[in-house]
Amino acid sequence: MMFLLAQAPISPPPTELPPESIATPNVEFAGIAPEVMLGVAALVIVALLALSQRWPRLSAATFWIALGGVGAATVLLAGAWSDVTTFGAYETLSGMVAVDGFALFLKALVLVATALGLLVAQGYLRREDLDAGAYHALLLLSASGMLMMASANDLIVVFLALEVLSIALYVLAAFHRGKAESEEAGIKYFVLGAFSSAVFLYGVAFVYGATGTTALTGIAQHLATTTLIDNSGLLVGISLLLVGLGFKVAAVPFHMWTPDVYEGAPTPVTAFMAAGAKVAGFAALLRVLQSGLGLYRVDWEPLVFALAAATLVVGSVLAIVQTNVKRMLAYSSISHAGFILVGVQAGTDDGVAASLAYLFAYTFIVLGTFAVVTVLAQRGDTGHELSDYRGLARRQPFVAAAFAFFLLAQAGIPLTSGFVAKLAVFRAGVNDEQYALVILAVLVAVVAAFVYLRLLVVTYLSDEDEPEASTSARVDLASKTALLTCAAFTLAVGVVPNLLLHYADRANLLF
Repeated sequence: MMFLLAQAPISPPPTELPPESIATPNVEFAGIAPEVMLGVAALVIVALLALSQRWPRLSAATFWIALGGVGAATVLLAGAWSDVTTFGAYETLSGMVAVDGFALFLKALVLVATALGLLVAQGYLRREDLDAGAYHALLLLSASGMLMMASANDLIVVFLALEVLSIALYVLAAFHRGKAESEEAGIKYFVLGAFSSAVFLYGVAFVYGATGTTALTGIAQHLATTTLIDNSGLLVGISLLLVGLGFKVAAVPFHMWTPDVYEGAPTPVTAFMAAGAKVAGFAALLRVLQSGLGLYRVDWEPLVFALAAATLVVGSVLAIVQTNVKRMLAYSSISHAGFILVGVQAGTDDGVAASLAYLFAYTFIVLGTFAVVTVLAQRGDTGHELSDYRGLARRQPFVAAAFAFFLLAQAGIPLTSGFVAKLAVFRAGVNDEQYALVILAVLVAVVAAFVYLRLLVVTYLSDEDEPEASTSARVDLASKTALLTCAAFTLAVGVVPNLLLHYADRANLLF
């Protein structure tokens, strides 16, 4: 039997499309250059660590590579700022990244926090005999996620940036392998962080289901042109987004991780976390609420009001009963998040500018405060009890003076940036007629001042004998540079507020 195979007709080759008809994403690499630079610096450090078994001295250069990466990213950011001020803000990566004054302002703040975080950690890493190269690489990777968070214009990009900055911080929180509290802090931060990320993703899903897009500009356009018959899905999505981002900014009741993680993590990590992670979290919160969900302000404003009030009260009251300095500063950080939420809740241009000014001032203050705590820590990252600070003014007058100055700045004493920042958020709240919240914030500021005065009394006026375990630690050059930089900025803004407020007013949202 013979079988005949029929040959199928050969289809003609597809016609090639002209190049101009192929849709390609709009990519302006200048808009993402700082993030890329930090990532490249981190990869260079990792490559050097791989060679460190053959050339051990190479690992000593990782600090300068990291600092050089931050410097190069700063130069690129300055170029982007010049472009935006000259030609206007723009979108890149198919609208998923916004390059505007808001993003560049907060990116500059993240880079400052990264540079100061590198300086604060130098003496600590040597004293605790930890792997400096791995620390520097993780710090840069986390900072790159924070930079992307500041310019994220899409909920998917917000989530990706959130994970990049968080995963590195999980490892950094558990970086002190010889300390059980550090490992515990890393586990707690990871578990609760993963939960908050899942909640945030559910929020993204609900918002997408209600609007058909995850782009913040697309969400705003859809809500402006479409009347939702049933907006319950969108309201659920907004609530879940607030929960996910509320975890990152340590807003009550999503603050449970903060005291334990701040206390257990290596002190330089705590400093970087308190500054950089809070900046990134508020960057995403402000852009999501203002750019994407501005038309639903009536719906999310009461939720933010409740978060702000609870955060202010819980943070300041619980700080009073703490005896561990790091836990005390953790609750203080929660209270500061409440003050920033006052500006967020206002939902106006003045509120955004006030929140940005507070974040900038707070970053220098909190990094300076934790730099002092890092210097005073004993071997094994111990010595953080309140009793360990007795007689500090006698043992180390310079460190005690710096500590007192930063504590007074946190209390909002005039001629410091803390006073300027608090006054800005109070003014934004009053202009928005949120009198009840402003009055509560003023009362909380008085209560919080007691916490800082308590530390000052122990440092300067305590008649107790100096603890036997305490020593007069030497302040290394890197830490001294960080302390002087933070103190100089805090004082300069307190004396000349326009150094900060002028740029905060110009850092308006584009979309």
